[in-house]
Amino acid sequence: MNYWLVKSEPFEYSYDDLEKEGKTMWEGVRNYAARNHLREMRVGDLVLFYHSRKGLEVVGIAKVVRDAYPDPTADKGDWSVVDLVPYRRLTKPVSLQDIKSTPALADIALVRIGRLSVMPMTKPAFDLILDMAQTEM
Repeated sequence: MNYWLVKSEPFEYSYDDLEKEGKTMWEGVRNYAARNHLREMRVGDLVLFYHSRKGLEVVGIAKVVRDAYPDPTADKGDWSVVDLVPYRRLTKPVSLQDIKSTPALADIALVRIGRLSVMPMTKPAFDLILDMAQTEM
């Protein structure tokens, strides 16, 4: 199993929306590095859901239920999507400020490459964020 983090602006698509819909196609990614990460995702992988721009916090966990396939919303280019379902809402959201002030998380992509919308996470970093969120798996 691998671990990931995806970012979404909550006024565009929030974790609440994912919970209401029950499943989503994670589409619209138009950055090559993020696309490549989508292509590495596998069914069963767990994904931290981060609200960007407004909130700036990790709020939930999603699960990959379909491996990468061509993005049907792409007019041109070679883009990919995966399907996600809600897995668990965090007991306590974890803010970007808290993440940045935690030395063990200083090297995660969320801190180092702020504009990347899909990024890998190590299991220790994933678990630490869950601990900070007071959330058990």
